[in-house]
Amino acid sequence: MTNISLQVNGKTVSGEVEPRTLLVDFLREGLGLTGTHVGCDTSQCGACTVHVNGEQVKSCTMLAVEAEGTAVTTIEGLAEDGKLTPLQQAFQDEHGLQCGFCTPGMVMSLTALLKENPKPAEHEIREYLQGNICRCTGYHNIVRAALAASGQL
Repeated sequence: MTNISLQVNGKTVSGEVEPRTLLVDFLREGLGLTGTHVGCDTSQCGACTVHVNGEQVKSCTMLAVEAEGTAVTTIEGLAEDGKLTPLQQAFQDEHGLQCGFCTPGMVMSLTALLKENPKPAEHEIREYLQGNICRCTGYHNIVRAALAASGQL
């Protein structure tokens, strides 16, 4: 077992993990942050996307011990004082979710995109989401949500 310490959603947390524990499992099982989903365990679906030191990471491909000393943001850490971010609100307003399973990963990925490119074109949004799979929506309303959040709708 190995002790780790990191910042998660602005709070210092620590825990004891097996060296092979994935970050997604530490977040879900160790910290109870179940908004980060496990969809495929092979980094294909994007449901486990979080931000590590401001960069998006598929947390099923990172060991918890690799996160030692980093700052991790999960879907639970985006809203401030209970107020949704513009992107989260746009997902609600534009019906960018159905079953909701992929939604946390989609929001985390699109948050990274909008940080990098505040006014992406529709084709840029679709290209950026290639690492995220949604089996319900057909992506149309997800793209509309990203456009709305960027003030382009």
